Amino acid sequence: MLAVSTPVTSTASASRTRISTLFGRRLARVGAAMAVGLGVAAGISVAGAGVAGAAPVNCVSPPSANDVQVSDTASCGAKATEAGVAHAMAADSGTAVSVANGHSGATTYANGFGTSLGASTGSGQAYAVSLGGGIARSGAADGTTTVAIAGWGSGATSDANGVDCVGALSLAFNLNTGQVCAMR
Repeated sequence: MLAVSTPVTSTASASRTRISTLFGRRLARVGAAMAVGLGVAAGISVAGAGVAGAAPVNCVSPPSANDVQVSDTASCGAKATEAGVAHAMAADSGTAVSVANGHSGATTYANGFGTSLGASTGSGQAYAVSLGGGIARSGAADGTTTVAIAGWGSGATSDANGVDCVGALSLAFNLNTGQVCAMR
């Protein structure tokens, strides 16, 4: 009689393979989302290169404890406490605000009636970019990195509660949780 045997597999090996596959998929999704976001931002910057507008403003803290600037219709504000670093840049009727506390960083950019808000605490890193009337909000805490990009009337949010994209041309991701959303 023929005997059929089944191969013996180690549950630890199968478990490692499953974890590796899940991590690989998450990493691939985040990489793809980042590529889409960078492509959208690069395309928008090339498309808007010939448009004249208000002088750009650049707010940085430190060295200033609370840097607020307005030039024509563009405005920005940056406030950092303790060892935090905040950067906010705006042009063409954009408004950008960054707040950083502790050993964290917040960077925002707004253009063309866009509004960008970034806040970080602990050792978090928050990035928000808005273009053409978009609203982007990014909040990071304690080692988290969050990114929100919104364009042309859309909205993007990335923080400890998750990610949210509303409208076309929005992208948000949280590198700590692996959550990603994108609308095109």
